[in-house]
Amino acid sequence: MSSAEKTSDAVEGTALPTFDPSKATAEFRAAAEKGVEQSKEVLAKFKAGSEDAQKALESSFETAKAVGSDVSLKAIAVLRANTEAAFSHFEALVAVKSPSEFVELQTAFVRKQVETAVEQAKELQAVTTKAVEDVSKPIKSAFEKALKELRAA
Repeated sequence: MSSAEKTSDAVEGTALPTFDPSKATAEFRAAAEKGVEQSKEVLAKFKAGSEDAQKALESSFETAKAVGSDVSLKAIAVLRANTEAAFSHFEALVAVKSPSEFVELQTAFVRKQVETAVEQAKELQAVTTKAVEDVSKPIKSAFEKALKELRAA
């Protein structure tokens, strides 16, 4: 027998599966239900993540409002101190009797103001750094939580 004859006998002897529409419908329904279920799970996870993000943003905005007041109060205190120092210096300059006394007073005032400005800048930096940390803490926590959940999944 030639190989062509063997092939035709094998094909003739092989039964092709029959198409059963009732089974196909059931399988299609099962696949669709599984897809719907998976979509519901993804939507639930997305909703939970969105709610967490919303809570983090709300908390962050409330914190920003509170620390914004602290920073503003500190800036006002700095401005008040500088204004009072300038007026005191002006009063002292009005009472000057000689040019050398003027130069001495002016030099001392400038030196004191530079030292004060450096100290005030450090204080403002500390307040601002704390404010940024406080404002970003809720968002950072939410991000870390989401990252942990993503790694777990």
